[in-house]
Amino acid sequence: MQGLDFRRKRRNSNNRKQTRPRRSRRRAVRGGLHFENGKEPLHFAQEKFRPDRAGAKDIVIWTVEILIVCMLAVFLVAAFGQRVSTAGDSMAPALRNGDVLLINRAVYHIKSPARGDIIAFRQEENGHFSVKRIVGLPGETVQISEGKILIDGEEMTEDIYVSDIEYAGEAEQPVKLGDDEYFVIGDNHAASDDSRLPGIGAVSRDEIYGEAWFVASPGDDFGFI
Repeated sequence: MQGLDFRRKRRNSNNRKQTRPRRSRRRAVRGGLHFENGKEPLHFAQEKFRPDRAGAKDIVIWTVEILIVCMLAVFLVAAFGQRVSTAGDSMAPALRNGDVLLINRAVYHIKSPARGDIIAFRQEENGHFSVKRIVGLPGETVQISEGKILIDGEEMTEDIYVSDIEYAGEAEQPVKLGDDEYFVIGDNHAASDDSRLPGIGAVSRDEIYGEAWFVASPGDDFGFI
């Protein structure tokens, strides 16, 4: 029997080259990964930064709303919130000494002052404001006779808050008002310096500051006039 030569067979087996699977090489290309095995490259979407348009729009709207509110507040204060304090009791019992009044400055841009309106006026640039009630309108003739107010020769009772006037002053004789003049008297006529005095006389439209509409000082008089 022929012997088995294991040595040769082992040698031959060692001479064989061991083959390993070849790894596919890959390289990075712009826009994705490229493989040399012929497959399609991978593409990854690139996100672009876009500003939040909705957020910017909200900021603009918010800013505009604040500006509108501020402008409205300024207008309301200028038109309806100007303050004047009364001095003395010439308008008692409707108003009392020291009452703080809010003046409506816008109303007389819409309509003319009317009989019965309580107005604030100032006849000197550096003088204080006076608060009285209108009894005579432009173009009318005002006279005080026997304690009564006569308008164009007839007794006026509507929107007139005074009676039994003891001192007629300049109105003892008929007073013809001009086209922009108003005759004013305090409700408490015995303690009022008004159009009956020669130093005051008729009040012109330019001297009228506005109409008193609200008592802002705390107390029993607080509220609308």
